[in-house]
Amino acid sequence: MKYLLPLLALLPTLAVPAPAWAALDQAAYVSLAASVLRVEAPRQRGGFSLGSAVALESDKVVTNCHVTRDATAIHILRGGLRYPARWQASDIGRDLCLLDVPGLGAQPVALGRAAELTIGQPVTALGYTGGMGIQNSTGAVIQLHRHDGSRVIQSSNFFNSGASGGGLFDDDGRLVGILTFRLRGGESHYFAAPVEWVAQMLADAQRGSFRQVMPLDSQQLPYWQTHPASQPRFLQAAVLVRNDRWPELEALARDWLRAEPDDTEPRQLLATALARQGRADEAGAVLERARVTPIPSPAPSASTTR
Repeated sequence: MKYLLPLLALLPTLAVPAPAWAALDQAAYVSLAASVLRVEAPRQRGGFSLGSAVALESDKVVTNCHVTRDATAIHILRGGLRYPARWQASDIGRDLCLLDVPGLGAQPVALGRAAELTIGQPVTALGYTGGMGIQNSTGAVIQLHRHDGSRVIQSSNFFNSGASGGGLFDDDGRLVGILTFRLRGGESHYFAAPVEWVAQMLADAQRGSFRQVMPLDSQQLPYWQTHPASQPRFLQAAVLVRNDRWPELEALARDWLRAEPDDTEPRQLLATALARQGRADEAGAVLERARVTPIPSPAPSASTTR
């Protein structure tokens, strides 16, 4: 996180109507809460890392690699008992680690699809925020960022340290994302890895990608913790927005739009850059061509933490 902390700011987002929060009913919440578990991982350099995990099978859970990357052992807490993870499959770049936990006996969640989400759709986050008891947060999808073959979900659901690795669920109780990192300073700075990455990882693990639990490669970082120049465009854009570097944002957005002409996000960013340079007519034309909702002015700068 050493690069993100001083650099990220709020991304411009689509203006969406305030949704009527469709919180899960009590029965659905109780059922899902039993499938979102606490992670404890003693670290190689001392101390513990605390996080959350979601049950995909009775003996397999998924969490974030930034929770377990320095772990000499990993334990999953369920029903007052601590179960050791014996094997781990990791995708550090996507910040996802799959754990094999013999005897866990957890109730698996149903998998949805991040690709089927829509802007403004209600979602519920479940995780051990603060490392204590499980907490839920209702919110909505703010943006869907194309990255690595799927969509990173940006939502307004509050979560904090300890909830990393928890679940983001649609209003049918299906897992759509894994809570991963957040940006300080507003109600829409929460990001989740798409469940499509999880499903792909689970399929790969069935083909023998599990390894004994041990500290992971300390030189490799998740995409959101890498040097700014190596981050995906939607994170690079945040730096330019925060620093009011509108000509550079315009250049980035135009390059992005040439590379991905069917993606609405660079078009939104281009319109923002043009408007902030006093070129409202050009900004309006960009939006009109895409028939997208005008973008609100960028919010104040924000810093980042997980």
